[in-house]
Amino acid sequence: MPHLNPAAKNFIFFIALFSFGTSGYMIIEGWDVIDSMFMTTITLATVGYSEVNKISPEGRMFTVVLIFFGVSLFLYVAGNTMQFLVEGRIRVILGRRKLEKIIAKLSDHYIICGYGRIGRGLCQYLLQKDLKVLIVEKDEDRIPEMEEDNVPYIIGEANEEENLEKAGIARAKGLLTVLGSDPNNVFVVLISKQLNPDLFVVARANQHMAKKTLESAGADKVISPYDLGARRMAHAILRPTVIHFLEMAFTDQETDINFEEIPVAADCQLINTTLMDSKIRQNLDLLIIAIKKSNGTMEFNPKPDSLIQEGDTIITVGQQAKLKKLECLLT
Repeated sequence: MPHLNPAAKNFIFFIALFSFGTSGYMIIEGWDVIDSMFMTTITLATVGYSEVNKISPEGRMFTVVLIFFGVSLFLYVAGNTMQFLVEGRIRVILGRRKLEKIIAKLSDHYIICGYGRIGRGLCQYLLQKDLKVLIVEKDEDRIPEMEEDNVPYIIGEANEEENLEKAGIARAKGLLTVLGSDPNNVFVVLISKQLNPDLFVVARANQHMAKKTLESAGADKVISPYDLGARRMAHAILRPTVIHFLEMAFTDQETDINFEEIPVAADCQLINTTLMDSKIRQNLDLLIIAIKKSNGTMEFNPKPDSLIQEGDTIITVGQQAKLKKLECLLT
């Protein structure tokens, strides 16, 4: 019975042995079903009651055999139970150690605080982009979901310094806190900025009044899902074609259209080259939407003579494979 779990096997063995004992007494001693069942029960349970009826020598030998099988079944069940508990504990320990090794090696990853509906959606989107993700979640009931999604995680409060340090915040590229409580999100932002001032932090604002508090705490970007949802619904009515295009670019996995922002590295071979001379459009068939300059200004729809300079961020749209080629040119 390889397809049955241990508990089911044990139950089947017990029923088989109980039926064997009951049938044996009925055949050997000629007892009725009730007496045979009672005798089988007190024999297997070894409670020490006397026989229900006078028992023959053959019946006594059968009782000895039944006791032997009963003790064997008890030892088998006890052994299976101990093996299950020990192996389960070993699997947990080994799994946790493996997880800790994975976390210790993470760098340039994104820490997501909270694994509710928003946190899980964020994680899945980042994983689609082949980015490294780590979850900090206090609810142990969400462990099966995180293991199903195959993401490393830390169980604990995200607003505790120790847990953020375990998450490798000093090596992280960004942090997204999407907890259901605004005060908790504020604490996460404050602590994360203290531990890594250069970390890019995105925070969820559940209440509109919490936006300024989160920004004051140091969040680089504050997002209100409710405000975004309202604007998205309004645009769906006013600009349905635009929304359809953006949905294709941002959420449709079947469409090879992607928006990307690519920073220009110091050793980039295209530095101080104009967009026209770079031949990005001609060679890669990519559309440059904007260039964010190092001082924070945004140059929309840049002209052909716009220069690519160190510290710029190129915002472009096109096929994923060609975006990867441009990333190799600029970084």
